[in-house]
Amino acid sequence: MSTLTRKSETTFAFIVSAALEMAAAEGIGKLSLGEVAKRLGISKSGVFARVGSLEALQEAVLDESDRRFFAEVFQPALALPAGLPRLDAMVAGWIKRAADADSAVACIYTAGAFEFDDLDSPLRERLQEGVVRSRAVMRRTVLQAMELGHLRPDTDPEQLVFEISSLIVGLMHEVRFMRDPSAEQRMRGAYGRLIATYKSLSYQGN
Repeated sequence: MSTLTRKSETTFAFIVSAALEMAAAEGIGKLSLGEVAKRLGISKSGVFARVGSLEALQEAVLDESDRRFFAEVFQPALALPAGLPRLDAMVAGWIKRAADADSAVACIYTAGAFEFDDLDSPLRERLQEGVVRSRAVMRRTVLQAMELGHLRPDTDPEQLVFEISSLIVGLMHEVRFMRDPSAEQRMRGAYGRLIATYKSLSYQGN
């Protein structure tokens, strides 16, 4: 790889990272190439040369958000035994990320969902696709837990994933809007009670 290529890739990464922070703070629909350029102290044409269009930048921002979410939430959990230990670790990682009031990046999809909930656009579709993909990982983990006998055989995977996702959205509301310092602890208690209703009586884990 040439020095020029490495420099270009580094600049692209800086642009996407800055844009991700701006999208998390102000809404992904309010991103602009000019504002990103201003934040980084480079020309708008320099940003355009590396990302192309605003739509391409928004796509890159969501791709980076997905990458960070996978690295922080799913990847550590996938190193654990399949089934409920893995599901519990995924939810624990998600709670930790969502409860970090100093990281606006943690709520980019939730904020985007409310920003585009009543609009039809390619960006809305991309946001929805990201949510569907993350829920699919959770659903597969729930199914594995059922197959291993950790969860009751009559468990509805879609319902459980829905309930977990709803709790996470509620957590973000309490952390970011209500600024409740006990929100994370309350969320862990809520998940513990929820998953207890799904556990198989034969499961001997925690």
